[in-house]
Amino acid sequence: MDRRSERSASGAEAVRPEVRALMDRFKFDRLPVEGTLYKDMWKSTLSAETGPAGTAMIGMYCVDPSSVSRFHRLAYDEVWHFYGGDPLVLILLRPDGSSEDVVMGSDVLSGQRCQFVVPAGVWQAGEVRSGGRYSLFGCTMAPGFSGAAFEGGTQEDLLRRWPARALDIRRLAVPGNDVDMPEGFACSPGD
Repeated sequence: MDRRSERSASGAEAVRPEVRALMDRFKFDRLPVEGTLYKDMWKSTLSAETGPAGTAMIGMYCVDPSSVSRFHRLAYDEVWHFYGGDPLVLILLRPDGSSEDVVMGSDVLSGQRCQFVVPAGVWQAGEVRSGGRYSLFGCTMAPGFSGAAFEGGTQEDLLRRWPARALDIRRLAVPGNDVDMPEGFACSPGD
């Protein structure tokens, strides 16, 4: 039997071996509010106004277990790096009312991006591209990521401004009104 089509006893698709191996290797946590599987890799011991001077993390979007990035915006630019697996899609909702899909992957000659900067204040969401199994990526920020620099996006608020992106917003908005990271999340330099 093709390992990519294995099913669990319940009939659901089983976690793919390469996804399981990556989960075991990185021991991912689930990012509060947003939902991405992630692992902090570096946090500067120097301080910025709201937390560490810089941070780097590895993340994974996958179908099973489900991992996506729900709509959120950050107070600082975020540099994305594509590492492996299937292409991922970043959905960007810009302050001027425009939107853009950015495909990140390893096929840079066909227009996929291996690195991309999401500017501060742009609403962003992400997921493995349709038909994909998983995407492994990294994000780097300076000043670093902190809960104080994060705001989740609700369906009601985003639909008002970007009604043409209703399908994406309904699928990837933060459920409910809990749009803030837990108190003190990722604030201390070097911890």
